This record gives sequence, structure tokens and C-alpha cells, in this order.
Amino acid sequence: MMVDPTLAEMGKNLNEAMKILEDGRKASDLDADRRQFSRSSIPGPLQGDGQDVASILQLVQNLMHEDEEEDNPSHRMQNVGEQGHMALLGHSLAAYISVLDRERLRKLITRIASDTTLWLCRLFRYESGSAYYHEDDREGLLKVCRLVINTRYEDYSTEGYTVLNSRQPVIYQSATCRPGLGQHLCSQLGLPLSSLCTVPCNTMFGSQHQMDIALLDKLIREDVETGKLPLLLIANAGTPGAGHTDKLGRLKELCEQYGMWLHIEGVNLATLALGEVSSPVTAATRSDSMTLTLGPWLGLPAVPAVTLYRHEDPALSLAAGLTSSQPVEKLRALPLWLSLQYLGHDGIVEKIRHAVELSQQLLEKLKTLASIKTSVEDELNSPVVVFRFSQETSAESSGGSVEGYFAGEREVLDSLNRWLCERLAQLVPASGVDIVELEDEGTCVRFTPLMTAAALGTQRCDVDLLVERLTELVPVLNCTLRLRLDFREEVYRHSALSYIEDLSWPGLGAVR
Repeated sequence: MMVDPTLAEMGKNLNEAMKILEDGRKASDLDADRRQFSRSSIPGPLQGDGQDVASILQLVQNLMHEDEEEDNPSHRMQNVGEQGHMALLGHSLAAYISVLDRERLRKLITRIASDTTLWLCRLFRYESGSAYYHEDDREGLLKVCRLVINTRYEDYSTEGYTVLNSRQPVIYQSATCRPGLGQHLCSQLGLPLSSLCTVPCNTMFGSQHQMDIALLDKLIREDVETGKLPLLLIANAGTPGAGHTDKLGRLKELCEQYGMWLHIEGVNLATLALGEVSSPVTAATRSDSMTLTLGPWLGLPAVPAVTLYRHEDPALSLAAGLTSSQPVEKLRALPLWLSLQYLGHDGIVEKIRHAVELSQQLLEKLKTLASIKTSVEDELNSPVVVFRFSQETSAESSGGSVEGYFAGEREVLDSLNRWLCERLAQLVPASGVDIVELEDEGTCVRFTPLMTAAALGTQRCDVDLLVERLTELVPVLNCTLRLRLDFREEVYRHSALSYIEDLSWPGLGAVR
């Protein structure tokens, strides 16, 4: 089969460039190059006769790895692999395709966009959906808000913001939504912050991370009574912190009752591609829109996020920016178009299944550790595992009294968990664990393989190693926690010493 020589050359050049950037460097040349291309040095003038590609790529490599610590693997560039090369090739191809004549360009991008949208809607069970591809993962929700405003306010296209004065729009979001999301929407839409309503999570019954539906219903009724217009609700299928899912089915019914738009986002949406999906997440397929972040899920660098939505008026979608009359903008789908074909349906599902199985593996092992508490909503199908070191509950297991260690115990436990996560991340970098601050639980360690495993290449042996290291660190934490009081009392016995209260220090204490 013949391939256009230009396309073949493009693929070859990309492979060579990636090889140069990924290959190891000789120490002697590296030291010299770092001195030559140091960011702290004064940049020289452009060379009159230019430089060859290899020299420029070498400069890029040196700048990327400048001041890299050889013993810190977290500073090294992740290996993007063949599937990543396909995504990067998509960006090069998009630039090449954009110079085609207008009619050929239109036909090609229409095919690319329709193929990608169809595949994604089938993969994630979102029937009759349209797709908007965007670099900023908040941009899809922003455009959806514009669409709903255009839909609910008939004269908005001609009268602008003045029509909003008659009935102030209200956007509802959970208290567990990612920080700053609602404020960003109001800022970009030109709405006052009073148009944003943050709904608390359950305080009496159910999960502490799920939106309080009874309170949401009350807030909506109050807004309607005061002449406001309930516009849109942002719900979670996997909260940014602990990966919990709101009661999406009940929220959809509430939105239908008040004529509101339901938008869903979260890491648990990835599990819609699996054969067996938990019922709370399945309800997401009934939403009016949802945002998917396939890049981290599948280990694809520089691919756009995708917002799937359902709306019957193409004119309003165009006015909101969800569709474009500029053909080149539709080329954003090209890296995904290439990558999805390269992976295939089975490859995509396998990556997501592998990440979920890693979470299940860790969760089962954590249940056997006495001093570790987990915070997981759906133990059968949750891609996120959040755990925290907590003091042992029996004197026999800890070797001493554990009742009422000291004032500020929560802060001390937070500092110990922060240290625990930092150590685990250093000892098992392939695990991708990070620190998360939860309102009720405090500082916790989070394992989210759907967001990290594809890029880091996390395997079952890495989870085993993570548990092994955790098992070694827990006794250290228990001893530290148990002996803090003894340390303080010992300091008080010496008149020349002063005990320093430092709850943020993950150790025995401080002394002057």
C-alpha cells in the first residue's frame, strides 16, 4: 500500500525527534551542554545561517533536563510509548492537513470529527450525542453554560446580558466540586458570584461526599420563589478528592422537574466503557452533557478533553461555540482519531479495566492493615482508593496507652500522613500516589491509577511493593505517635530545656 511521501517523512521525523529527546546522554557532553545552554545565561543572537534540526532538538533536550537530579526518577520525562507517538503525530498531521484546499479540508475533517464522535458515544454509552473537543478541561462546561443561556433566554442573542436582569440565572454545584470551577464559570460568563450556589454534602445520612439532594431541592424552590432561573447543575461521577459519585439518577429527575441542565464530570465516567458498570455511574448516560478526559485515562499526551452533549438546535450550538464554522478548529479531534484507532476498542477497555483492577487489588490488601483506614464509596468498582494512617485502637497492639495522646491530635495525624505519602511516592514512584486534603478525614494518601497508571506503566507488582513499603512504615508511625507524650514529659524534667509545640512536624517533637 502506497503512502504519501510527505506523510511518511513526517512520521519518520517525529520518531527520530522523539528518539533524540528520550535517549540517554553522555555525562561529559551533558555537562558541557548544560553550561552552554543554561537558562541563567544571557541568550545569544540568532545565528545568521541557522542551525540544523539535530542541534535544535539537542538544545530542547538540555533545557528539559536542566538541573535534573539523577537520583530522583519523578523529574524524568515519562516514556510516551507508541500510542503516545500516535497522539503527537496527530498534532503534526493537523498542521499539514490545514494547508489543503478548502473543499478537501472540509471533507476530511468532517469524516474525522464524525468518526471520533461516533466511537466515543458508543464507548461511553452516550446515545445520539454530539462532541466538543477542547484543551482546557473546563472549556466544555463553559460552552455548555452558554448554550443553556441561549436556550433559556430567547432574546439573549440580540439583547445580551440585559435579559438576565429579568430572571437571574443560577448555577448549582456540589461542595466537593474542584476548587475554583464555579468562580471560573461566573467570571467567563460575566455573571455575578451570587449566580453560583454551592450545595453542601450530606450531613446527617448517606455519604459525606455526596450532594445533599433534599437541601438542593429546597434551594431550587427558594430561588424560583424569589424570581431566579435555575439554569444548570454540575454533578460528580468521581469527586476530585475521594472519587465519590453523586446520586445521579435522583439528580436527573430533579433537573427534569425544574427544567435544568445536568452536567457530569469525574474520573468514574471512564468505567462506562467497561462491560459491567456500577448503577450509580450508569445514570450518567442520561445526563445532558459530560466531560471526558481521555488523555490520562489512556496515557495519551496532548490529546483534548471531550464534552459529549445532546441538543437539537445546531444554530444555538454554533452561537455557544460548541460547533464552529472554521474547519481548522475541528482538527482538534485528529490526535484522538489516530489514537483510538491505534488502541482499538479492546485496547481502550483493557487500559481502563487494568486501572480499576489495580484499585481493587490495593483496597483488598489495605483491609488487612490494622492502622490504615480507607475511604471508598463503591468497593466493587471504584477506580480511586483513599487511605489514611490512624492510631491503633488497642493498647496491646501498640505497646502502650493510646487513649487521648494530646491536644491537636488531628493536626499531628495529618502531618504523619503527609510524610507517609511523600515516602511512598519516593519509594514506589510507579504507584503515582499523591496527597489529598479531605474536609472530614483530613490529610490522606490517594491512589488513582486511572489518572496515572497508563503514563507511569503501573503494574500489579507495583501495588504489591506499595503495600510492602506501607507495612514497613506503619510501625514507625505508630511508635512516633505513641512516644510523642513520653518525649514531651522527658523534656519537662529538664529545667534547661523547653518543649516546642509544633503540630506540623511528623516526628517526636521539637526542643529548645
